[in-house]
Order: sequence, then structure tokens, then C-alpha cells
Amino acid sequence: MNAYIAGLATSLSLIVVIGAQNAFVLKQGLLRQHVFAACAFCALSDAVLIAAGVLGAGALAARAPWFLEAMRWGGAAFLLVYGARAFRAAWRGGEALRAGQGAAGLGATLTVLAALTWLNPHVWLDTVVLLGSISAGWEDRRGFAIGAVSGSILFFFALGYGARLLAPLFARPRAWQVLDALVGLVMWAIALGLILKG
Repeated sequence: MNAYIAGLATSLSLIVVIGAQNAFVLKQGLLRQHVFAACAFCALSDAVLIAAGVLGAGALAARAPWFLEAMRWGGAAFLLVYGARAFRAAWRGGEALRAGQGAAGLGATLTVLAALTWLNPHVWLDTVVLLGSISAGWEDRRGFAIGAVSGSILFFFALGYGARLLAPLFARPRAWQVLDALVGLVMWAIALGLILKG
């Protein structure tokens, strides 16, 4: 259960940062266009990438422990930088939601999401590399992966269907500052955990 909760929390902390993919899903929710398909596509893509990361990290653990150690330190360094950028954004303020243009047809919507998901190096880094390396520190990697996938499903469907409720809140720059500060704290806490796990 601890591995599941860790996977859930880690996944949510990584995915909550509003990027191009999340902004697009949020806009689809606001427009009420293909919301289920958009959320399902993103969650399924994350599930595939998370599984690849966890399975890859598990296979490498037996053959090349030095690689997992490098991933651990690389992941910690990335999270420290990621957290610092979030704190900088919180300090500067003035952020506003900038979603991409919504696509009218289902095919066009999924095409845009495929590009935003599979061509985005940050998605690969977060799911395959970072979650894969963090999972290596848990004996129950499967529980960690299920937790991470659950976090992804929860986030995307909450974002897509809760978009109308969030719109007034994120119209204010202060809400983005609070969100960025919380993301920074979580990123640094995960980085510290990676550093101390060695």
C-alpha cells in the first residue's frame, strides 16, 4: 500500500504542472468537446509510458545497478531544477492559462494530443525516466506503477471534467503563484527523498 500511495503522489506531483498537454485538455473541458476521449487518451498514454519506465528500471536493476544510480542522481538534479523553476514562477507571478486552440473533430483532437504527448520530451522524462528511477527504490514496483497510473487517470479526468469549476480560479494570477509554490515544494521533497535513499 505504501508503494501505491508513493506512486500516486509522485505521479500527481509531476503531472499537476500545467503544460501544453494539460492546457489542451483543460480547454477541451471548458469547451465540452471530446472530453472523455481526450482524458482517456492522455491517461492511456501515461499508463504505457509508466509501465515502460517501471519495467525498464526493474530489468536494469539486476544487470546494471550503476545505471539506476545515475538515474537516481540525474532525477534528483532534474527535480531540484524543476522545483527552482516552479518557485521562480511563483515569485514572478503574472502567469495565465494559455491553452492551444481546440480542435473541432475527434480525429483532429486526438492528433493534437498525440503530438503534445508523444513528441514532448518532458512527458518521456517524467514517466519513463523519472518515475522509472523512483520506482526502482521500491520493492513493490507493481504497486508503485499502479499508483502512478491511478494518479494519471485521476488527474486527467478531474482536469477535463472539472475545467468549468477551475476557470474562475485560474483566471487570477495569485492562484498560479500558489500552485507553482506547491509544485516547487513537492519537487524538492521528492529530490531529497531520492538523495537520501542512497
